[in-house]
Formats: sequence, C-alpha cells, structure tokens
Amino acid sequence: MTQSTARHILRIDASMRRDASVTRQLADALTGRLIANQPATTLTRRDLADTPPPFIDESWIGANFTPADARTDDQHAALARSDALIAEIQAADTLVIATPIYNFGVPAALKAWIDLIARAGVTFKYTETGPVGLLENKRAIIVIASGGTQSGSAIDFATPYLRHVLGFIGVTDVEIVAADQLGQGADEKLAAASDAIERLAA
Repeated sequence: MTQSTARHILRIDASMRRDASVTRQLADALTGRLIANQPATTLTRRDLADTPPPFIDESWIGANFTPADARTDDQHAALARSDALIAEIQAADTLVIATPIYNFGVPAALKAWIDLIARAGVTFKYTETGPVGLLENKRAIIVIASGGTQSGSAIDFATPYLRHVLGFIGVTDVEIVAADQLGQGADEKLAAASDAIERLAA
C-alpha cells in the first residue's frame, strides 16, 4: 500500500506530554502531509492520554473467551471498549502510532490498547500452521521518539515489539519515523525525522 491509496487514517497518540511532545508534533506533520496529498482522506484520532484504555482483568478475559452468542449483557459490556477500538482499526487503511520510548519500552497506555485490540478470532486467528493476522491490506507508520534509547538497538524494546504486534494482527507494511536519542544532537535528529516524513508522504 502506498500513501496515495490512503482513505482513512487512524492516529494513536501515546505520549503523556502535550505541547512539548515530539511524537505529537511529528505526527501532526505526518498526518497533515498525508491529508494534503490526498484531500479526501479522513482522520480518526485516539489520544491515549485523554482516554487511557483500561487494563484487562479477569472479567474481560472471561468475556473474551466466551463464544459471542453465549455472552451475558455484562460480558458484552466488558468487551465494549475493545470492540470500539477494534472497529476503529478495521475502518482505517493507514495507522499512525505516535509514541515515545519510556524505560526502553512502550508507555503503559499503549500496551493496554494493544491488549484490547489483539483478540483471537477478531484480529487474528490460530491455524494448524500458526497464528494468522486478520487485519490485512493496511499500512502502519510508527513515529518514535526517545531521550537516550537508539531506535532499533539492543535496548529498544518498543520498536520491534510494535512491528511484531502489528504483523501478528496482519499489518505487515510497517514504516518507522524515529527521532531517537534526543538528549544529544536533537536538532539533527528532528531534521532527519522531518525528512523521513517528507519521503513517506511524497
């Protein structure tokens, strides 16, 4: 999938910072360029700082593993947030996930979002040859920022995790925009990230 085919973008913001967030600024630039190049494109924004996803609990797990036609009203209610988040992904053909690296991994709110959207029989299925993702023909762009962790290094447990999770649910066209190790040479790193955005949106 290329940028020119984008029709609906789902943007996920995981930074707990607001105006000073590098990932929010870069995601603004990215989605702005994508929409400018394809004016008919629509955007849904899910800000995990505004509405943090709940952590899954025993009642959620019980509801998830109960066949849909056998679920109680309480079980349907327990899965309502998960159903809504999955519907947002299903409706999109381009995902923009903007996240900082916190303590070498993804923020807790983003992990909670992932736990709610990774559901057997809905976004992936098990087969005799292994799991198969059900969310195909989608593009994902991960916007990563960090203070000291180099993207793709041995201590980066965020970027490879996100790439793997997306592939697990069927999204294999994944690109990375990294503004990493901003504690040193921030201007150069931000300029390189901006250049990457220009190439991806061209």
